[in-house]
Amino acid sequence: MNIKSFVLATTFAALAGSAGADGHGGKVKVGMITTLSGGGAGLGIDVRDGFMLAIKQSGSDAIEVVIEDDQRKPDIAVQLADKMIQSEKVDVLTGIIWSNLAMAVVPSATAQGKFYLSPNAGPSILAGKACHPNYFNVAWQNDGLHEAAGAYTNSVGLEKSFILAPNYPAGQDALTGYKRQFEGELAGELFTKLGQTDYAAEIAQIRASDADNVFFFLPGGMGISFLKQYADSGVDLPIVGPAFSFDQGILQAVGDAAMGVKNTSQWNKDLDNAANAAFVESFQAEYGRLPSLYASQGFDTANLLLSAVAKADVNDKEAFRAALKEADFESTRGDFAFGPNNHPVQDIYVREVIKEGDVFTNKIIGTALEGHGDVYAAECQM
Repeated sequence: MNIKSFVLATTFAALAGSAGADGHGGKVKVGMITTLSGGGAGLGIDVRDGFMLAIKQSGSDAIEVVIEDDQRKPDIAVQLADKMIQSEKVDVLTGIIWSNLAMAVVPSATAQGKFYLSPNAGPSILAGKACHPNYFNVAWQNDGLHEAAGAYTNSVGLEKSFILAPNYPAGQDALTGYKRQFEGELAGELFTKLGQTDYAAEIAQIRASDADNVFFFLPGGMGISFLKQYADSGVDLPIVGPAFSFDQGILQAVGDAAMGVKNTSQWNKDLDNAANAAFVESFQAEYGRLPSLYASQGFDTANLLLSAVAKADVNDKEAFRAALKEADFESTRGDFAFGPNNHPVQDIYVREVIKEGDVFTNKIIGTALEGHGDVYAAECQM
């Protein structure tokens, strides 16, 4: 999408039995700040599309959504959040993809009494010492998928990992999480620049190391660039990574370079539950493409919100907070619950990149971690 910024205010006609029609609360105004242009736009578009699909399917007239493009810039995100809170008078904020933007926006929003529902970014500080009763993460805490990758690497007998990630909060959490579970030795550890596209120097260091595998976290276009350059380099060490570099919106751009790579995720399109099957089918019908991990997270975030709106008035903070905490909705992941710091407790799977016809995609081949919560909950005092 080339549009730099836009606002979409939308309401949907009520159906019989919808949240607005049963006397529970009034209209809830949602401010979605997400990345819709430039690098990483595909992630924000998928979150937006998944969220809006759930709102549309609900038929509820209780939700109004205002959407803005943060351009992946923290200063823009802060300006948009201030406008939404002060001028738009939103009740709930959501949408941010990147952890550095979340750190710039979430503490201020919750301090002003607003609810924030994260469909993606889960920096460790917000799960631990800076947790807040009005902050709910519907995706994961940043470390989780990387912890699962470390556990998987152990299970297949790999002992010397070369690890790399961008130098920003999610990248730091990624390597911390991997090392927390990985039981072997590190053959190398690198932080790259956020947005970097040339990895010749990093691949040279991998080649010169005594690693027996590579773990990397490079989301969006960064992962596309790395994987293509790695495939062309002739280095044949096995790669393990989180879903962020092997998700549906990325795989077509990576192509054969991703085939067979194992990656970790709390969701995949072949998860066997009725809510997920219906989501995958309806997303394809609505948008003409397979859903991604990010789309599933946007969809679940909207359905969490809808479940709370059906039970409580957003102006009754305590009741609305309790309704969110109940997580009384059918998740695309199946079982879903919040831990004590309002972050998910969930299974994390191992996926393998495959090809179905002409389409690159993933299939689940195992479970890396069951009922997994995050270690930072112990630091959360709510």
